[in-house]
Order: sequence, then C-alpha cells, then structure tokens
Amino acid sequence: MTDSEWVFLVFIYLYTGRKPSPQVILTTLISLRRRRHRRRLLCVPAAVPILCLRSMCGSRASMEALEPGSRRRSRASATASSSAPPSSSYGATSSNGTPTDPGSRPRFRRPPTSGTSSSSNTFTSSSSSALSLASVRSSLPEPPALYPFSELCAATNNFLAKRLPGASSSTWRCSLRGRDVVVVQKSLRRQREDIAVRLAALGRSHHSSLARLLGASSADDYVYLVYEYVSGARLADCLRNSRNPGFTPLASWISRVQVADDVAQGLEYIHHHSSAAAGVHNRITSSAIIVTEPGFRAKICHFGAADLAGEVSEQVAEKVSEITPIPSPTSTRKGPGERQRHIEGTRGYIAPEVISGAPISPRSDVFAFGVVLLELLSGDEPLKYRYDKQQKEFDVVSLIDTARKAMGTENKEEEEDRRGRVRRWVDRRLRDSFPVEAAEKLIRVALRCVEAEPAARPEMTWVAGKVSKAFIESNAWAGKLRVPTDFSVSMAPR
Repeated sequence: MTDSEWVFLVFIYLYTGRKPSPQVILTTLISLRRRRHRRRLLCVPAAVPILCLRSMCGSRASMEALEPGSRRRSRASATASSSAPPSSSYGATSSNGTPTDPGSRPRFRRPPTSGTSSSSNTFTSSSSSALSLASVRSSLPEPPALYPFSELCAATNNFLAKRLPGASSSTWRCSLRGRDVVVVQKSLRRQREDIAVRLAALGRSHHSSLARLLGASSADDYVYLVYEYVSGARLADCLRNSRNPGFTPLASWISRVQVADDVAQGLEYIHHHSSAAAGVHNRITSSAIIVTEPGFRAKICHFGAADLAGEVSEQVAEKVSEITPIPSPTSTRKGPGERQRHIEGTRGYIAPEVISGAPISPRSDVFAFGVVLLELLSGDEPLKYRYDKQQKEFDVVSLIDTARKAMGTENKEEEEDRRGRVRRWVDRRLRDSFPVEAAEKLIRVALRCVEAEPAARPEMTWVAGKVSKAFIESNAWAGKLRVPTDFSVSMAPR
C-alpha cells in the first residue's frame, strides 16, 4: 500500500469514528488504483473518500448529507433519469447487492442490517461536529489570566531582568508560561477587586492592530500588565534614528500610509467596538506603536492600560457621549490644601482640555492620533526646542504650527504655492516621491484631529475612512509608477 492509500484509510477512520472493515479497505484500494490509472493524477480526487463512506452508510439520505454536490448532479441528470427504467435510478442495486448507477462501474456495498444505518448516521454526524467544535476551540485565543505576583517575580528575576530597549524604565521582557512577553508596571488607581472583572471584559476584544493582552497582576499600589512581545521597532525609532538621521526604514510613501491606516483602524476599534471602559486608549504616541515586518504593519501597544490602572473614572465611562469643553484657567487652580492631579501622557500628544483639567475621552485620543499622523508625514518630533542666542532662551516649535503654515489658506490662487510648501514640509527622505494631493488630504485630516476644541474634532470612524481612502489612492498611484516587467530584451547582434 502506498502512502496516499494509508492516508485515506486513516481519513475514513477519523471521519466515521470506527475501524473500517476489510470490505471497505478493499473498496478503497480498488477505487484509488483505478482512478490513478485512468486519470494519471498524483493526488486522488476528493470524491474517493465519499465513495468509501457511501459503502459504509446504508441510506440515500445519509449520503446526500455527506455529499453536498449530489443534489446538483441529480438535478442535472433529471431529464435522463426520467426516461430510464427504475432499476437504473440512483441507489438501485442488482440482485447481488451491487449498486448500478448509470455510467459508473460496480461498487461493493455492505448488506444492510436493522438499525445499522441510523446508528452510523448519528455517530458520523456527532463525530464530525465534535471535530469541528474542537478545531474552532483550538483556534480561539485564550482569555487573559490573573497571574500571581510571585510568578511575575520569578519570571523577571525580581524585576532585575533586562528592560526592554527603548521603552520606559518600568517595562521588562521575559518568558512567562512558555511565551515571550512584556511586563509593564502602572500605578493602580482603582480597587484591586475590580481588576479581575475588567480583565475578563478586555479579553473579549481582539484586533490585528492591537498587541494582545495576556493577563495582569497587582501588588501594593501598582498593577502589572502582561502583553505579547511584538517583534519589530517603535515608530519613533523608525522615523528618527539618532545614529543615522538620514536613514529610515519607512522610506516609501506606501509604507507610511500603511502604518497610518493600521493605527487608525485599531483606534477606531477601541473607540466603538472594544470592551474598554469609555473606549479610551490614552497612550497613543509614536513610541507606543510597533512597526513589524514584512509589509510594515503597525500594532498599538498598551491596550487596556488606562482601564485596568483606573485612569478612566466611572463617571467618564457612563457619559462617554458627552463632549467636555476646555475649562477656563481660573476653574482649574488648586488651593494650598487641594491635591494636584497627575496627568498620564507624553508632552506634545496630550490634548489641551486634558492639560486644563478635563478627564480623558475618545476626543483626546483623536488629538494624539492627529499628532502621530503629522509625524508620519513630516518625520519630525511633535515639539522641538531651539536655543535663541539673542534672547538666550529656548523656543518651542510645534509640529502642528508648522503644518498649518504649510497648508496656508484655502485659496485657489495659492494652490501652486501651497503645493510647494507641502513638498518642502513633507519628509525629504521620501525623495519627493509621493502624491501631493494625497499628502494634502492627510494633512487636512490631521489638522482637524488636533483642533483646540474637542467638539471640532471628528470621530475615529470618519478619520479611519479618510485614511483608508488615501491608502487606496496611494496604492493606485504606486501601481502607475511601477516598473513594467512584461517586456523582454534581446542581446542578439543586428
């Protein structure tokens, strides 16, 4: 017996759940060898296991359930079978118990016994459903776990392990339960008993643009979040390399728009489809985005950190649809006996209303995404500090201000001047190889995201749609500039 014949015998055993009889084995061998001899194929057609199962099942209804294409074949041959005698119809047998289908060779069949067909049908359906259910369960990700703090201490060598390069001082990379993970430490501002409930809720959220949350643990006044390790580089390191400022792996326009589209889709999922409280991320920066290869796909890190750490209050979670205006400076002054509020975030990405004292919201995430989008287009930092020799002080140059100067006013007479300013503002490492119209559209989207008033900022659904449309247009532009490959060059002498 060849390997393919053994494979189909094992397939019959797994599909039916019982050992095939010698008659079934003989039928399988004859079918395989006849078909290989006639069609001269290396692989056996998919109909052979159905023929073998047909000999094991005793009723026509069971075979129609196992063979979906039988109804189509029966309908196609309805006119031919109507004029034929009843003995040549589907499922008819001869005197010796051999089926006599029209145009087919004789097939062996087991003698039917009382209760055999019904029991085999029931067993076959139950075994196939069990196999499909087991395959679905194995493909589903495991829910997040609540790790004991002692297990994290053992995995990180009492938090003396090597910290993740480029990350904050409270981030460690280690191996936990056979997985390569990253442990992040955050200040705990909620009841420790609520962590398990929120962790189970966050376990129902999955997206290709989000680093997977594997579990959490708590000790003292801190919560430790465990994420899967994503192999790649931070977006900030891809855009700005201190050792080689003239080099960037994101040297093409398509790669940058691809990263922007992945981040926009992931943030839109967090705001409108995830189980995070108030749908807030509160960690959108170029350092919290990992760019992977191949394809330069992006993943957002620290999903659920604001929820598990208690940075999102219950009042904000209940009133997520309300838009908080920017408070006046006099309403946020703290008295001598009042406690100052600690703001989580990175300078340059924090929305103005959060700095003024308003709670975080999805609108503050939109502001941070607008800054990241401007970074992708220009390659510059959100804030630059330049020393003025005359004033003898540092001047702060905002990336938002430079983008607004490059766009200027919406005037058709200044269209050529605006395109020139946009070309000079976009990252020069792209070597002026990008569609100017798509760049202008993305700059307008980013400037709408960084409006000072939260009510003037759009939702991530609108932003993700605009970025996806720009990505499609950029792909079409890149297809036109692609070097043709369907030509030949002849080096023969003339």
